[in-house]
Amino acid sequence: MTALTLSTAAAPGLRADAIVIGVAKGAKGPVVAPGAEALDKAYDGKLAGVLETLGASGGEGEVTKLPAPAGFKAPLVIAVGLGAEPEKDAEYDAEALRKAAGAAARALAGSKKAAFALPLTDAADAGAIAEGALLGAYSFDAYKDNAKSPKGNGKAPLAEVALLGGKPRDKAFKAAVERATAVTEELNRARDLINTPPNDLYPEAFAAVAQAAGKEHGIKVQVLDEKALTKGGYGGILGVGAGSAAGPRLVKLTYTHSKASKHLAFVGKGITYDSGGISLKPAGHNETMKCDMSGAAAVFAAVVAAARLGLEVNVTGWLALAENMPSGSATRPGDVLRMYSGKTVEVLNTDAEGRLVLADALWAASEEKPDAIVDVATLTGAMVLALGNRTFGVMANDDAFRTAIVEAAEEVGEASWPMPLPDHLRKGMDSPTADLANMGERMGGGLVAGIFLREFVGEGITWAHIDIAGPAFNEQGPFGYTPKGGTGSAVRTLVRLAELTAEGDLG
Repeated sequence: MTALTLSTAAAPGLRADAIVIGVAKGAKGPVVAPGAEALDKAYDGKLAGVLETLGASGGEGEVTKLPAPAGFKAPLVIAVGLGAEPEKDAEYDAEALRKAAGAAARALAGSKKAAFALPLTDAADAGAIAEGALLGAYSFDAYKDNAKSPKGNGKAPLAEVALLGGKPRDKAFKAAVERATAVTEELNRARDLINTPPNDLYPEAFAAVAQAAGKEHGIKVQVLDEKALTKGGYGGILGVGAGSAAGPRLVKLTYTHSKASKHLAFVGKGITYDSGGISLKPAGHNETMKCDMSGAAAVFAAVVAAARLGLEVNVTGWLALAENMPSGSATRPGDVLRMYSGKTVEVLNTDAEGRLVLADALWAASEEKPDAIVDVATLTGAMVLALGNRTFGVMANDDAFRTAIVEAAEEVGEASWPMPLPDHLRKGMDSPTADLANMGERMGGGLVAGIFLREFVGEGITWAHIDIAGPAFNEQGPFGYTPKGGTGSAVRTLVRLAELTAEGDLG
């Protein structure tokens, strides 16, 4: 775990493995960003030229290494690109700082300490840099015997980050760093869960992780096993989990605050492994399906983060956990399931299973009459086709709420896009046998899934659906503060929604 401190020390005298500075892309070449004045002075004001000679342009995420000048105790300088230089009198935006800090932290893997001298004018900047550094320093090496050994194949994450220009006695600065630490630690825990192999993270094991976190952070945790799910009539969750030797679970996490006046419910899809069931996925599509519980991981992390931050809002998290496997006991295409709501669903494709477990959890969440429900899921390949690998889609039964979620995502640096729920697509899910089918028209499949979920939201309850199928798992190389593998997509958006609700600003 990377330690983070605010420091008033001068860059030349700070003992560290490296000093991190920012460089931007100016109209006539690279421009040294604020925070690097001492270094620029040591280069007689010619640091930008030196960086340009070394090939630096200031492009986003670009990393340039050079020896520190005489008089500096740190031996190395890391110049990280911030992207385009802001217009006159404007400041670097928070996401540019996050990405730069993340890229620097990744470049410094294996180092003990680094001093970050990035542009820092206020507490918000400190929080953004802290988030980027702590997220960028993430690594998952639990299954590599010698990953943390200096002689091993891997490198330990950067051990300590000092934010130069920070104000350790300033309440706003301290609060920003404490918030960043709580949110990133829980987001990184979500990444760990997503990256854990499915033979070790099955529904019961995930539930145990939630129970342990509940004890640690004062969150009430209730776990419904197969017996309780059968007694309660949770046909969707049971139907999806019927083919696996690892039984399903529905986990409810409840965080309450004595001064709270609002109640949010977060619902997460938790398919700990998705083979497609009887509708088996084709070759090449199974290898990353341990990530199909990313929605539940995001909900879990957001609830724990809300508790750690002591937010004045009641937050309930619902983790709909199952493993979707083919076997003699598995649900078949053509089977009809009676859902927890009482509605019946004809299963036309067992690989459209996420909506079935979410349907039961959404109805359970609706019974408590929260002020709003948000579900998060790696739900459809159609959403990846529509928005790519880095953007999640947002649907809702209330346009203003959908807009609020998109704006919250933008504020915290998560790419999202508002998507519609066209009523004409509902007819495609009509079934001659049941109340509805779990499949509809192929075109607009991501929207069809959202319309299906809407059928299981209680009347009069504000609801939104976030489809993170694209950004939940990064199969390409790392970038900015995003690692390869599980990303923790939507965690920061959910936390921000909880904060806005606590502050009375969500509406």
